[in-house]
Amino acid sequence: VQLQASGGGLVQGGGSLRLSCAASGSIFSINVMGWYRQAPGKQRELVASIISGGSTNYADSVKGRVTISRDNAKNTVYLQMNSLKPEDTAVYYCNLQQRARVYWGQGTLVTVSS
Repeated sequence: VQLQASGGGLVQGGGSLRLSCAASGSIFSINVMGWYRQAPGKQRELVASIISGGSTNYADSVKGRVTISRDNAKNTVYLQMNSLKPEDTAVYYCNLQQRARVYWGQGTLVTVSS
């Protein structure tokens, strides 16, 4: 399984970004896809996740500003981020969990200027 993330970049505070992550390889129909982030000097943390049936979970810090969605036909997960804050600056990693195994993408940098 490989995960290819894209969509990071530099944005001003209050702006928006959309991240995408496409999974390839042996993808099973039941899985969880998600986004994590790691800021400098901090531990990696969950941003949002979505199961194949559509149920979602968000970190409290991003609720109301971030929407996770997925296209099961394309094995792709998206993260729409609005009202971005400087504290959202981090490397964002996509993640896929299936059959007790966890896979990570390469990370994409999001930088929010104040």
